[in-house]
Amino acid sequence: MESVSIGIVDIVIIVLYLAFIIWWGLRHGKSGDSGSYFLAGRTMPWWIVGLSLFAASISSTTLIGQSGDAYHTGVAVFNYNLTGVVVMVFFAVFLLPLYVKSKIFTIPEFLERRFDKRSRYYFSGICIIGNIFLDAAGALYAAALIIKLVFPAADLRLIILIFALLAASYTIPGGLSSAINAELIQAIILIAGSIILTVACFAHGGGEYLSSLFASSDLSVKLIRPLDDPATPWLGLIVGMPVSGIYFWANNQTLVQRVLSARNLDEGRKGVMLTGFLTLLTLFIIVFPGVIARNLFPGMEKPDMIYPTMVMKLLPTGLLGIMLSALLAALTSTISAILNSTSTLFTMDFYAQIGKETDERKLVRVGKITSVIIILIAALWAPNIGRFGSLLKYYQEMLSYIAPPVVAAFLLGIFNKRVNGNGSFIGLMAGLAMAVVMMLFRHRIFGDLHFLLIIPFLLVFSMIVIYIASLFSASPSSGKLSGTVWSISDYKAETKALAKVPFYSNYRFWAALLLAGCAAILVVFS
Repeated sequence: MESVSIGIVDIVIIVLYLAFIIWWGLRHGKSGDSGSYFLAGRTMPWWIVGLSLFAASISSTTLIGQSGDAYHTGVAVFNYNLTGVVVMVFFAVFLLPLYVKSKIFTIPEFLERRFDKRSRYYFSGICIIGNIFLDAAGALYAAALIIKLVFPAADLRLIILIFALLAASYTIPGGLSSAINAELIQAIILIAGSIILTVACFAHGGGEYLSSLFASSDLSVKLIRPLDDPATPWLGLIVGMPVSGIYFWANNQTLVQRVLSARNLDEGRKGVMLTGFLTLLTLFIIVFPGVIARNLFPGMEKPDMIYPTMVMKLLPTGLLGIMLSALLAALTSTISAILNSTSTLFTMDFYAQIGKETDERKLVRVGKITSVIIILIAALWAPNIGRFGSLLKYYQEMLSYIAPPVVAAFLLGIFNKRVNGNGSFIGLMAGLAMAVVMMLFRHRIFGDLHFLLIIPFLLVFSMIVIYIASLFSASPSSGKLSGTVWSISDYKAETKALAKVPFYSNYRFWAALLLAGCAAILVVFS
């Protein structure tokens, strides 16, 4: 790997940034009780929720993985974000009110309220495994790639361990409040740094290159691709991406935990809307630079090195330090978010339940110990990710097997009153078994079918099993349905209440604007 020089000014900027983030996070930490440590006391306003959610969502797969995928396949990779914005609106309208009413700490806890403990334990276990081996390990691996570009002789495992310690240094002592307050700074730096890099790309002829692609109707600037497209077949946008999107945005403890920290439902919803608008911005500040890099750095074989290479090659001293800080901001915020959410899952879904532990300080202490164990496991696994080709491929393919059975349980549980705990658990187990079979014998069963087109098979299979299995036992009690099932009457009552609210304070107005923005982008790039 080619070494890239970096000036003393840039190194000073990076060191100062890392020191400031640690100090800032520790300064705003809350760990007096479980509510403060795991959910920041449920006191966050909408703009903090939105910025924190955006920073936590811009993981290594988004920042580095999507720019690398854009380099090879074009803007089609933005379909994941575009679908994600639509899912955010769905989440804010239908699912978030039920989460808030339930006053849950974790998303698996909602499954217990709607079904039973078996579903809660299973989903929590799946979340913990996914957080460690997909999210945390992926972020650590991406951070190591950046440092390896600057110092190619540095040991990969040592770099990963250092970054693990950096993120843990303020997250473990201060809990979610530390993580969220650090993410505010990181989100601002990330957006500013990404805009700077985009401007640099256009200054090096990026505008002319994109114009030539549009003029020639090149496939790389098309969101809608043929059915046999190896990157994102058009049918996958309809039957595959929404499922993985619901899992990522509506069932993901790491992200939803930030929304649950809002002071009320309306603040949480508006925070999600803010994240939606920022996510649309990634087309211009993450995907476009990746496409432009095809012209600036032709012939690169390692997709995960595209974004770091642009940063190192295009930016002058000073700006380079700021952009490297932005990269590290995205990665450390992801690690921080995962640490807190995963420790929350273990502490509240397992430790507190098994021993019926109610001592607040003991719960916080267990959460801190769990965070240490989690980051160590992720650091040990992270070097193995390089075997999977790219971060995006690694993440999306693993998610395509994990997500469908869980999404099936949530959708049926929220929109169908007949399904019960037995049906949910049997469906989750059957979905897991089918996912393992597909993972092992995918090519024998589906040939070369794209993984996005495999997702609906798993989803429909799981939903059928959940529903049929539910018919063999009694209907859920009214206690299981109260506050956990969507109601048209509640929706109509909310509509009447919102009619008295100014349009600019109505989250539905901003949701409609978001959907209109998605439609406009789809039309322009179709």
